[in-house]
Formats: sequence, structure tokens, C-alpha cells
Amino acid sequence: MTPLSGPETIAAVRAKQQDTILAFSSGKDSIAAWLELRESFENVYPFYLYGVPDLEFVDESLDYYERFFHTKILRYPHPSLHRKLRNFVFQPPENCLVIEQAMRMRMLPKFEYEDVRQSVVDKFDLPEETLYADGVRAADSPIRRLSILKHGSITWSQHKYHPVWDWKKADLVACLQKYGVKLPVDYKLFGRTFDGVDLRFLLPLKKHRPKDYKKVLDFFPLADLEIFRWEKANA
Repeated sequence: MTPLSGPETIAAVRAKQQDTILAFSSGKDSIAAWLELRESFENVYPFYLYGVPDLEFVDESLDYYERFFHTKILRYPHPSLHRKLRNFVFQPPENCLVIEQAMRMRMLPKFEYEDVRQSVVDKFDLPEETLYADGVRAADSPIRRLSILKHGSITWSQHKYHPVWDWKKADLVACLQKYGVKLPVDYKLFGRTFDGVDLRFLLPLKKHRPKDYKKVLDFFPLADLEIFRWEKANA
């Protein structure tokens, strides 16, 4: 079965709902998805999932996109943030007891994208089956391409769809240039959007955004070992 094209995907979802939710990473693909969706839906309700809260460079970008799209972007913790904390990633021994207590008090619950979608549905009193879009593109990886070719561009059971899945890089460039929208500073810092606490992100943050680097260490104190190992290996 051949998947629906991007425009066909949007049309199929629009036939079921007048508004849409968008998982907005601030990356080029999710920006393009937002630009496309706003042409078809009455309202687009975007949410951003943070890996570390209150990073200045993230807030600067989100503020820009809120002004550009004239729309508030909801902020929620990423499921991976709670997962890392629950698994004591980069945590010193003295933090582990606190985290264990937080888990016992249900302050660090396990949750998934579906839970975030449900939160947005509840907040805006949307129909219960409202789907959310993302910026997934088949060209990003063979695994994504195979998944979409197998399962299609809409997964009704998981309430999600991929409106720009068949876009190529040239399509993205043309779209962004057409609307004059900027990419986030992430691309200058890391060459991609921020989504981890490994050396790819820590080293540029420490060099160019020391205040944000300190905020990362507030949540993952031993992440500094990543840079320590790199410095020793490259001494």
C-alpha cells in the first residue's frame, strides 16, 4: 500500500478535525510542518518538549516562533527527561535518594507523547480523538522511510501523522525562504536541534552558552565527566 502524500495526509486529517496539535521541536522539519498546517487548519496548537527546563537559548528560539506564528507554544518536559532522572543518569550518590523519594511521591511519573497529546486536548477542550502532527521526514533515515512505507503517514491508533514526510531538503529550503523564517540557534551551536546531554551538545554549550551549561549540570551534575573524558583523550 502506497502511503498518502504530504498534502493528501493533511487533507485526510482535516476531513476529520478542524484543529490540529503539533509536536514542535523548533527544528527545520517541524517549522515546515507548522507552515503547511496553518494553511489547512483553523488552529494549530504547538507543544515543545524540553530535555532540560529554562535553557536561555531554547527560550529565545521559542519566543521568536511565538512572535512569528502569533501563537503560544506550550512547554512540557520530554519523556526522556523523567526517564534519565529515574535511571540516575549523570547523578552523584547524594542525588539518588532524592530522586527515589520523588519517584515514591509520584513526582517523576513515566509518560509518553500520548499523555502530552491528551494534556493539550484537555487544555483546549478539543475533540478526544484529535491527532497531532510532527516533522518526521522519510529522507532523515532508512528506518523512518521503512516505517512510513509499512504503516503509512497516519497512525490513527496513536493519534499522530506526518504532514511533510515526503519532503526533500530542497522542499524545506524553498518553504523556509518563501516565508522568511529563521532557524533556531541550535543549528549554529550543534548543527541540529538540542536533544541530549552527551558531548555533541555539552561541549558547544560550555564554550558558547556557559549559563545554559550550568543549568544542564543542575539537573545532570556528572555530565561534566563527558567533557573531562574528551579533554583527557585529546590532551
